[in-house]
Amino acid sequence: PLEGRTHLLDACFSGGSQITAWYVAPFEDNHTPAAGDTYAVPGFTECTDYDEASRVQWQEGGAAAGVITNSLIKASLTFNAVKDIYGVALVGGGTAASTKDDQAGGGTLFCESQFSGGAEAVMSGSVLKVTVGITLSAVS
Repeated sequence: PLEGRTHLLDACFSGGSQITAWYVAPFEDNHTPAAGDTYAVPGFTECTDYDEASRVQWQEGGAAAGVITNSLIKASLTFNAVKDIYGVALVGGGTAASTKDDQAGGGTLFCESQFSGGAEAVMSGSVLKVTVGITLSAVS
């Protein structure tokens, strides 16, 4: 989304505030990510039917070769309902970024993506382990 790209440019090049805690927000509808999606109006329906009390924090392992990911410490979500989970978003900042389904806290929707293999069907008790990676590449 444009909101995430704008935050990156502001924090890196314009003295804007860095967001140091990012959270994984799973979504339960077949939403196609769009440039105009924002934290306040994400365009997707966030799934809150998992046991963790808050959104799960994204624990990245440092950047290398233009990539940053949480592949060493995946975000684990233990579901308590039957759902199809289509993808996840990465959110942070504001006053309530760790709160499930918060859209009023003034945060930032950095990125969102559907799972490459399609929706993940989960049942009560299922644990979904999610890797979120961000890649920056040169344009020639």
